[in-house]
Amino acid sequence: MRLSFVSDVHGNIAALRRVAREAQQLVVLGDLIDYVDYHDASGGILGRIFGARRVQPFLDLRLSGDFERLRRLNHELWDSIADPLGTLTEVVAALYREVVDAVGPNALLTLGNVDVADLWTEVVGGELPYLDGEVVEIAGRRVGFVAGGASRRAGSVFGGPSRVWRPFVRGQDDYRAVVAALGPVDILCSHIPPAIPLLRYDVLPGRLEMCGPGLVEAIDEHRPELAVHGHVHQPIARRLRRGRTECVNVGFFQRFPTPFEVRLR
Repeated sequence: MRLSFVSDVHGNIAALRRVAREAQQLVVLGDLIDYVDYHDASGGILGRIFGARRVQPFLDLRLSGDFERLRRLNHELWDSIADPLGTLTEVVAALYREVVDAVGPNALLTLGNVDVADLWTEVVGGELPYLDGEVVEIAGRRVGFVAGGASRRAGSVFGGPSRVWRPFVRGQDDYRAVVAALGPVDILCSHIPPAIPLLRYDVLPGRLEMCGPGLVEAIDEHRPELAVHGHVHQPIARRLRRGRTECVNVGFFQRFPTPFEVRLR
């Protein structure tokens, strides 16, 4: 059995469809959509709704680190349309339908921190439920999944009022509990990395990205063969070994659409 892992799709549905056709077993580790595409102002959800001209200042402010003006601009964009929630829901729902159409009903899929869990469940969950706190057996291996991101504040809102955008970010205690409930697994799948600096540090913005509470502890206690994640687009290390476990970043699929493949014997 050949497993093909991808993460951080961020709207690259065409490449996802190609990989899904070629995979024996596709495993998708979240961030299916993109709030804003920092490589293309016309991409992402903001680009689709507001257009490249209005979104380019958002990119400039984010890259310059001016978060106060960034928040104000984000509010101004959403306040400029009559039905922010309805517009956002329509765009994200359409993207999620495209994802399911691309990967099919047999993919193993979890969500990332930018995904909208309630909307996924409402729109396509009947065809392809996302995996969270669940263990699936493949070729005699136990494969465990932890969805979303982790923050000190559960349900954090990205850049705007909760009526517009609520990504999948849970409190640290909740995240740790989901990891612990998995128990021993052979392959540990999460969207965000364990708390290992070389895996967490993104060299482009020059900072440590969010990590998954309890993942390192689970790796040390249960010693899985493999721990796979995404989230960090340009890490210092894409893979390293911690004891018996090979830790691997399987993203950034949007810009580098090649899966990480593992053959189970």
